[in-house]
Amino acid sequence: MEPRRSTDLDSAEALRLLGSVSLGRIVFTRHALPAVRPVNHILDDGHIVIRTHEGAALTSYARRNGGPGVVVAYEADAIDPDTHLGWSVVVTGYAELVTDEREQERYRAMLRPWVQQTMDHAVRIRPDLVTGFLLTEADRPPPE
Repeated sequence: MEPRRSTDLDSAEALRLLGSVSLGRIVFTRHALPAVRPVNHILDDGHIVIRTHEGAALTSYARRNGGPGVVVAYEADAIDPDTHLGWSVVVTGYAELVTDEREQERYRAMLRPWVQQTMDHAVRIRPDLVTGFLLTEADRPPPE
């Protein structure tokens, strides 16, 4: 297989690509160690929204205690396993539990969990740092 060219994405394009897929991975700290969970998401007004349940570690960590939330990373990608072409996006920001009942109802209607489990809560991630890259064939010019 030929080498691939890696091209950095600007934050607007990175968020657009993240919004084009429904599965990602949230990374947060649990017992002072990194924890990673695959989750489905939506992009709503520039924020990443996921659903979670009362017993989930992220639910308790995302509860606001007078602060901006908890720092998380969120990663989504679409890389072809055969050609190794595609993209990857990582967002770092604060996650907070959505407490407004009207917003919770809206997110319940917009975002259906993939697992058969009651997901009573929504967590909203405010992107503060957005990075991403595009993998293309090395002999093709980079996109403009």
